[in-house]
Amino acid sequence: MRRKNLRMVITGLVLILLAVAFFLYMKSIASTSNDPVALMKTVGTVAGVVSGISVVLIIIGLFGKRA
Repeated sequence: MRRKNLRMVITGLVLILLAVAFFLYMKSIASTSNDPVALMKTVGTVAGVVSGISVVLIIIGLFGKRA
């Protein structure tokens, strides 16, 4: 029987929320940047990587561990 690792699932969900919040915050201040296009490319890359890591954490947490 496998048990779900809820700590990993919760951590993944929190990371997704933080990535979205970071993206939206940086989107709101990008207009004051010298190069907003480059800034948003970097922010999108970082938010995408964090979201990808969090999806992997959620999948591993839902897959579970042996009891």
